[in-house]
Amino acid sequence: MIKKILFVMLSAFVLAACTLHRQEAEPLRQSAPLFPDYADVLLPVNISAPTFALNDSANALESVQAVFSSGSETIIVGSDDTDGICISEADWHKLVAASHVITVTIQGEKNGKWVEYDAFKMNISPDSIDNTLVYRLIEPGYEVWNEMGIYQRSVENYDEEAIITNRQTDKGCMNCHSFCNYNPEQLMFHLRLNHAGTYMKNGKARLRKLVTPKSLVYPSWHQSGRFIAFSQNDTKQMFHTTDRNRIEVFDFSSDVMVYDLEADTLITTPLLMSKTKFETFPSWSADGRTLYFCSADSVKIPDDYDQVHYSLCSIGFDAEKKQFADSVHVIYDARQTQKSVSFPRCSPDGRHLVFTLSDYGNFSIWHKEARLMMIPANATTALEMVSILPDFRASYHSWSSNSRWMVMASRQDDGLYTRPYIVHIDADGKVSKPFLLPQSDAAYYLRTMKSYNIPEFTRGKVNVTLDGI
Repeated sequence: MIKKILFVMLSAFVLAACTLHRQEAEPLRQSAPLFPDYADVLLPVNISAPTFALNDSANALESVQAVFSSGSETIIVGSDDTDGICISEADWHKLVAASHVITVTIQGEKNGKWVEYDAFKMNISPDSIDNTLVYRLIEPGYEVWNEMGIYQRSVENYDEEAIITNRQTDKGCMNCHSFCNYNPEQLMFHLRLNHAGTYMKNGKARLRKLVTPKSLVYPSWHQSGRFIAFSQNDTKQMFHTTDRNRIEVFDFSSDVMVYDLEADTLITTPLLMSKTKFETFPSWSADGRTLYFCSADSVKIPDDYDQVHYSLCSIGFDAEKKQFADSVHVIYDARQTQKSVSFPRCSPDGRHLVFTLSDYGNFSIWHKEARLMMIPANATTALEMVSILPDFRASYHSWSSNSRWMVMASRQDDGLYTRPYIVHIDADGKVSKPFLLPQSDAAYYLRTMKSYNIPEFTRGKVNVTLDGI
């Protein structure tokens, strides 16, 4: 685990050129051990400056500096002792403007002699990323669940602020924040316990409470803004004492339905409300004509919790007639593979469908074997399914509005804290190396005691008035 590793932390500042310069150094002939790891990543053109630290207790380097080179620009960042290599936003913008490839060489003094690691590159993509990321911050365990909040962070700098915390809601729980077409002015979320209900903001600062069944969860906005697909779940959880997956969340029953915001009614079909199946995780296609969802044969719960396997399914939807098609199509048949699908998400350009695949169940967040899989969005079967990152653990994912970036919630680092990784996916489905959302100092992810839950991109800052809750 990362917290057991001795880090040499390099709090950076830029010194005058006459004091700080590139040194003649002996090559160590090894890659620089970085956290977070930004070596050979592809970054959005508008991302905030990445900070990183050197994990090198073996070499015990002193007077460490990083040499950034891009086109005709060379910027050297020196070290102090706490926060890592921190290049200023102004200098970062100079490097990004100079070239689409930034080369970084880390040098350090050891026993009076300068040495350096192999240079690495940070590549800059012309594809921008949505400027705001919204997420819930919560402890990874449930003992202190009453200390949480939904926050927003500028991806272009390090500014973070709370949208709503449970200090404002008499310690009630909040979850399932969701946006329509990445619009920060059109959102909804749930409150539980105190002030329980589903709250929505639709172009106005003030929230309004929807009159819906209390158990509607896992929302997905229709592109028209008129409909929201939900599942209605009777959910419970249990805590393992010996299983490597610490927490298991399961449904005693679940159905899928669509809420019509204008008519204030629910649109249902028996095909999504079977007594012999669990239906959950609805998600619209890019054109809004298809609703993806997950379906499993019902079993005895909780006795057979590890025998629940969710298939990936779809059903047509006519927004004008406000009705579903008369049949369900099975895209990935979990009964044949003995695996389980959760969180299907279609890219806004309609090219790709990504979902989480785990061994069983529907709550993949704590499953160590969970991986992201991708198929063409128009696929009728999962024969073309590919693993996005075979060696990378991820349990939740959300597309950027231009379909070129995806944020993934992952416990890849230490198995305990969920952190936001970002990855580039091109039009052909080629995936780049994932990287952590940059913070103002490299030690941030080692110090914070919160997990990032349900990261979602928006095209701007959320403004909400909480009067009346």
